[in-house]
Amino acid sequence: MTEFINNFEESSRLRALAHHVIPGGAHTYAKGDDQYPQLSPGFIAKGFGSHVWDVDGNEYIEYGMGNRAVGLGHAYARVLEAATRQLQLGCNFTRPADIEVQCAETFLETIPGAEMVKFCKDGSDATSGAVRLARAVTGRDMIARCGDHPFFSTDDWFIGDTEMNAGIPDAVQKLTVSFKYDDLDSVRALFNRFPGKIAALILEPSRGDDPKNNFLHAVRDLCHSNGALFILDEMITGFRWHKGGAQQLYRIEPDLSCFGKALGNGFSVSALAGKREYMKLGGLEQTGSPRVFLLSTTHGAETHALAAAIATMRIYQDEPVIEHLYHQGEALRTGINQVVVRHGLNEYFRVTGRSCCLAYATLDQGKTPSQAFRTLFLQETIKRGVLMPSLVVSYTHSDEDVARTVDAVDGALGIYKQALENGVDNYLIGKPSQIVFRRFNRPPVAERALELAGNG
Repeated sequence: MTEFINNFEESSRLRALAHHVIPGGAHTYAKGDDQYPQLSPGFIAKGFGSHVWDVDGNEYIEYGMGNRAVGLGHAYARVLEAATRQLQLGCNFTRPADIEVQCAETFLETIPGAEMVKFCKDGSDATSGAVRLARAVTGRDMIARCGDHPFFSTDDWFIGDTEMNAGIPDAVQKLTVSFKYDDLDSVRALFNRFPGKIAALILEPSRGDDPKNNFLHAVRDLCHSNGALFILDEMITGFRWHKGGAQQLYRIEPDLSCFGKALGNGFSVSALAGKREYMKLGGLEQTGSPRVFLLSTTHGAETHALAAAIATMRIYQDEPVIEHLYHQGEALRTGINQVVVRHGLNEYFRVTGRSCCLAYATLDQGKTPSQAFRTLFLQETIKRGVLMPSLVVSYTHSDEDVARTVDAVDGALGIYKQALENGVDNYLIGKPSQIVFRRFNRPPVAERALELAGNG
């Protein structure tokens, strides 16, 4: 791949306007300008399959796929057709639509361990609904979340336990505590420290590596022996690890689980699912206990989104989607690792994660994680026609896509190696990207001081 992309004129124009009318310039922090190089597409105009085009007409092979929300590929025909047909009948009514029942039945067929499901629009609503339900079931206030997993919700119960907790009352912050993945002692320690106070533990089934020593089953047993609920967040693992979710791959049935992202192939739909004995507390028939305001949103069951979800789930049931994700991800890992070895960068650049959901690590001269080198790598792959904040593939990533991507990485790592030898500031245009969960933005004076130091 030899063609270099440098034209971002329209993106630059829109950036200035976006930051004037939208806090952060985008509606998702992970899509913000602080996550990407200065030389990058600021705005995407369209996508098809595994490719996207920005507002300046530049074309990219895309990885990340809408923050993992697009598992089949952009504008996937069967999903679009289903959503379009439903839209022509209307999308929101005064009473439930019959497609709500159809989608629920399809979901429960797909996720065998779930007995009831309620749909909403995003992952935050689903996980917060699970937390609210667990508190109602147990009569307890505290929530334990896996500290190794980066994001669970935009709501106070989670954000209060991050660095970006401005605006969250201290009393709420104290109600969430953390444990470590694959560390049963850290879970046991929480129950010992807060006896009879923890309503639930919430974690992702995996971030890449399989759980060790039957960790998930041991945590579930600890939860139950201590009167707490066991919640799995399958926003990422669902429809990637296995068509029935990681819970089916690992043969574990949680009390509650949350799905979203790839559930509708980019359409806004998520799900809170679980055991009937808990889910029914949000219903109309239970007696003897207070009602739980589980989930209730005007747009939670928009019919076109549910049609998209049904079509998506049926494609996963009928076609080798999961197998393709693993195969192409492994091909990508193998090709990039060969390039890394050829450049002698084994200790500075690593492909990480499960084949169906890969990421990468960028390290500096001291072999420590580096945002500056990550930004440089993004800058150089973008120049070569690949947009890859991660290495997450879709059902439409082809062999040619993988080969072109490996070629782009080869070129980018050539620059990366020079930057290790001569200093990253000599190759990176603009500021390094930053982590999302930071307490303060860097003030302009400090930025200028850093620029001067770098030039001096």
